[in-house]
Amino acid sequence: MSVARAYGLFEVELARKVLLSPHMARLTFAGPAVRGMRTLAADQRIKVFFPNAAGERPAIEDRADWYAIYKTQDVATRPPMRTYTIRHLRAEAGEVDIDFVLHGETGPASRWALNAEPGDRVQITAPNAAFEGEVGGYEWKPPAELSRVLLIADETALPALAGILEDLAAREAPPATQAFVEIPHADDALPVATWPGLEVEWMPRGRDAHGARMIEALVRARTPVLATAGEAVGEIDIEAVLPWERATGGADGFYAWVAGESAAVMVIRRELVQQRGLDRRAINLMGYWREGRVLD
Repeated sequence: MSVARAYGLFEVELARKVLLSPHMARLTFAGPAVRGMRTLAADQRIKVFFPNAAGERPAIEDRADWYAIYKTQDVATRPPMRTYTIRHLRAEAGEVDIDFVLHGETGPASRWALNAEPGDRVQITAPNAAFEGEVGGYEWKPPAELSRVLLIADETALPALAGILEDLAAREAPPATQAFVEIPHADDALPVATWPGLEVEWMPRGRDAHGARMIEALVRARTPVLATAGEAVGEIDIEAVLPWERATGGADGFYAWVAGESAAVMVIRRELVQQRGLDRRAINLMGYWREGRVLD
């Protein structure tokens, strides 16, 4: 008897495309296979495969060792793969929404999203509904006792952050929350869930460096005050790997989720853990991308 794998490969086609802001579009993908997809958290990560440079549709074989095979293929001809967040999943309807940051024709994903038409096909790897165990691929795991939340993100993490706000708003007693979101332009601010204890600050970047506004948000971020500095944090070679530190719990009802450009995340990591002495067990720090590099 075959055992269901944690992740499946899903054949989908574009059903709809809606421009949410000048730099963000929501693409709805559909297909019978989506009925077998699931998501476990607001920041559930998935992989999307796009047509290659020759315009050939992705044709990854649905097998356990697909990634090992993929890595052996010629980079010039294999389908580009990028990481995204499930924004909404309507499995019973066979539809999944993925929000794309639009940054022109500078990369295969943004280029495809800008030019795609209904009926265009891609492949997605996502959690398999037939698998009943833990599949991972997400970091938003706040403790039950939650009194204060800090969220810092750029536009690449905005889909996940928006889902997190919806998750918090649905609680019987939503916690006091500060959310700082760096966006390309003021017009890129989006409607999000709200409650009396939520403060959302949209921070247009303009022509400044990516991550600059994320770092500046630290001045206004209210965090627990400790008497002594925290532990020293080691360096991470962000030119080779994406920095990624998962919260495992923490104490005192505080929980943080930080995601965006890797260099900015590293500065925030040093400030929160080393300078402010916060319990790193309560802090998610994730480099979603590194400016000037492609790190999958």
